Amino acid sequence: MAETPADLTAGQTRPGEAPRPLRHGVPAPADAPPPPRPTPAQNEDEAALASLTQASETAVADAMSPLVDVEASLARLKEDIAARAAGSPAPPTPPAPPAPPAPQDRPTRHEDRLRFVGAATRRIARGMDLDEIVTGLCRASVPTFCDAIGVYLRDPLPVGEERPADRLLLRLRHTDRIPAERDPAGAAGTDPAPPAGRPQPDALGAALREVKPGSALYEVLRAVRPVRTDTPAARAALAELLGGEGELDALPSGGRQAILAPLRGRRRVIGAVLFLRAEHRDAFEHDDLLVTAQLATHSALGIDKAVLYGREAYIADQLQRTMLPETLPHSTGVHLASRYLPAAETTRVGGDWYDAIPLPGSRVALVVGDVMGHSMTSAAIMGQLRTTAQTLAGLDLPPQEVLHHLDEQAQRLGTDRMATCLYAVYDPALHRITVANAGHPPPLLLHTDGQAEVLRVPPGAPIGVGGVDFEAVELEAPAGATLLLYTDGLVESRMRDVWSGIELVRDKLAATAQQTGPGQPPPLETLCDEVLDLIGPGDRDDDIALLAARFDGIAPHDVASFTLEGEDTAPGRARRLTRQALAQWELDEHSEVAELLVSEIVTNAVRHTPRPLGLRLLRTDVLRCEVTDDAPQLPRLRHARATDEDGRGLYLVNRLARRWGATRLSAGKVVWFELGITA
Repeated sequence: MAETPADLTAGQTRPGEAPRPLRHGVPAPADAPPPPRPTPAQNEDEAALASLTQASETAVADAMSPLVDVEASLARLKEDIAARAAGSPAPPTPPAPPAPPAPQDRPTRHEDRLRFVGAATRRIARGMDLDEIVTGLCRASVPTFCDAIGVYLRDPLPVGEERPADRLLLRLRHTDRIPAERDPAGAAGTDPAPPAGRPQPDALGAALREVKPGSALYEVLRAVRPVRTDTPAARAALAELLGGEGELDALPSGGRQAILAPLRGRRRVIGAVLFLRAEHRDAFEHDDLLVTAQLATHSALGIDKAVLYGREAYIADQLQRTMLPETLPHSTGVHLASRYLPAAETTRVGGDWYDAIPLPGSRVALVVGDVMGHSMTSAAIMGQLRTTAQTLAGLDLPPQEVLHHLDEQAQRLGTDRMATCLYAVYDPALHRITVANAGHPPPLLLHTDGQAEVLRVPPGAPIGVGGVDFEAVELEAPAGATLLLYTDGLVESRMRDVWSGIELVRDKLAATAQQTGPGQPPPLETLCDEVLDLIGPGDRDDDIALLAARFDGIAPHDVASFTLEGEDTAPGRARRLTRQALAQWELDEHSEVAELLVSEIVTNAVRHTPRPLGLRLLRTDVLRCEVTDDAPQLPRLRHARATDEDGRGLYLVNRLARRWGATRLSAGKVVWFELGITA
């Protein structure tokens, strides 16, 4: 029977006939001319079109598959109904093939692992210090990836290029596990003892473990690849890490329920991570080794980063501490307290500083300053300015002159070296304070009646501007009052301006004084803490330096001042005046030593200047004697030879006095000594 065109499907040919080309899926007519030879570009287009067509047909087939299954089920149901109506048994129904899940309902384990690795690495990367990174690894892994985890790190951890210790020691740094109430292996209301198969952090070994070269654990760490503990070598390495074969009994029995992943930093192995799954949970697969490798890599690099950051933070913190006074001096007639807070944990260095410098005549210089910026450069400039201020204070220059020389020093350091500074000198004998300001916030004074005021001090220009005169003002400093010096970080933030912050601090001082009552000034340490409580977590945009001074002063009846002529009779008169003053103060038992030392110092002064001398005695918790003259040469202690006729006076002062010293003044010098008294 001859074939008709209807018997041929699209694209078919008769036997012996050459295949006809398809045009858009339809056979070309027999009499059609042969198509031209395609070019390479056309071949690529046709290949892409064929691939797209095949993908479309596959998608349509997948979409039509459920409909075909439904039609087949309906056909079988009709046959069953027809057979029952005819009284014949229904044909056996073949088992229906399982319906394929919808594309959105069939996530693979591979996709789950990728999502877990992405979330875990992001959590690890957020950590800045060592504990945050290790805790992030543990909390990201439990319970999503494992039931328990232990992180072991080298002890000590090497930093950067630092050579590690000769012995490789591992210490358990952190553990985590699924809580008992969330563990499906446990039953509520049962015995609190852990069920079998549940990994226990206590079994992870809290002691320090030494990894010996050539051991099983050493070889695993050196390979830097995670291993499942289903091989004898890996099992031996796990036993060595935990402290012995007996410790393995508390872990799941399956070898694939544990993975040991070494932690390798940028240059060396720094630890290991142990992942554990309970027996009721699926064992670790080969792809889980890739997951633990990613977690270990990110964690090790993060730990390296955290260790380096910790070392830099430590260096910065030590630099800042060395730039500030370690302790405040114990000056006569004044009590001091201080605080320093960096701008933030990530910015440990800054340009704020404070200082208290003892001056001749029982005075004390109070300094607070702020260099622009928060960097190592700012801290270095601050250190230079603080050293300059101490040197200038030792010359006993007036406050405005000190600021003038600081301004010149800042200009020598660079054109953009700007700073603010407030320099005050307190005289406890006169109950006066002299203040000069260079662009710094004004000080606050808390009176004994609980009232706080902002001292009116000329603001001045910042240090480093150049060509600006500074002005000093002298103010009353009554006994019992408290002076508060601070930097702008205490009063200025993104939420308030400087003057609003100053008013807040002033109100806080008054409120703190009311708690102790009138006439009872609050303790300085408590006062500093109360003031710093004004700074909220979001208010600290700048570092803060705080210096508080409680003025006790020296009562007028505890001060005796005399003028001596530069004559040979001056030492005798000095002894007589000293004896009279001590008798009036009922300190006769100290008269002999005091007279001897005063005589030696006055004799030395008379030998160097014929002009008048000054003698001042002060009684506080010690007896202080001061002799001033206009000669610039400072006396030096030396050991006299047996044939020398002089050189023994300062030797006696050094042996008999509690303390002694000599300081230059703007015109001359002062030599002083102190004696301990019982009254």
